[in-house]
Amino acid sequence: MMEHSMQSSTIVDVLEKVLDKGVVIAGDITVGIADVELLTIKIRLIVASVDKAKEIGMDWWENDPYLSSKAENQQAKALEEENRKLNERLESLEKQLSSSNRLNQV
Repeated sequence: MMEHSMQSSTIVDVLEKVLDKGVVIAGDITVGIADVELLTIKIRLIVASVDKAKEIGMDWWENDPYLSSKAENQQAKALEEENRKLNERLESLEKQLSSSNRLNQV
């Protein structure tokens, strides 16, 4: 019983250190036939706490609409802004076209 408790404590300590410091696992998989590369898959895995990930600049989940409602709102705002700019541009072009038509009729 005592041995099991010490082992659990050790696993928890290791996990705590891994999450605190972070671990990166990287690898590439290349598929080819007769020395012709057909497919390359790059695999990068980081195991770290959320705080550590943010500290090193990894916060992609905050901008992913599938993982964050904030990202969905940002995406909607960006689309609304793009729509507003396109409408302004369209109005400007219609005014120019209208002015041009009036000059041609005179």
